[in-house]
Amino acid sequence: MAGRAAAPTEGLLAKVRRFRDIIKFNGGFKKSMGILYRTDELKIGELVGEDKYGNKYYRNDEYFMARNKWVVFNKNIGVNYNASQIPPEWHRWMTDMTDTPPSVQPLTEHKWMGEYRENFTGTKKQYVPYSTTQPKIQSWQPKNT
Repeated sequence: MAGRAAAPTEGLLAKVRRFRDIIKFNGGFKKSMGILYRTDELKIGELVGEDKYGNKYYRNDEYFMARNKWVVFNKNIGVNYNASQIPPEWHRWMTDMTDTPPSVQPLTEHKWMGEYRENFTGTKKQYVPYSTTQPKIQSWQPKNT
């Protein structure tokens, strides 16, 4: 027998070991279920850095390109997270504009750069401009009797 096929249980054992490692990496079963609820997936990788808002950035090059970098948002955000909550310096790293994360090589600050803010569109904090022109049509007001 020149080539022996792997027993079906070897593949199953590898998957069980991988599942155990992922659960252990994410802080145990209870914390893993919390992360799974918030992010819809569990991954294992190296912690690359953390931004000033408490978001943690990870990398694992065993995953496919564009899935090998991810962020676990601060617990205070809950499930209402979006991409605008990632600061620009980390966005550059997440989208492969640069190979080095800002934890290794910080972004050069210029005096013309403003402070980062997330996009509040669709929330109660959104910017609503006011009109400076007079309305052309007046709304009807009923008489009080």
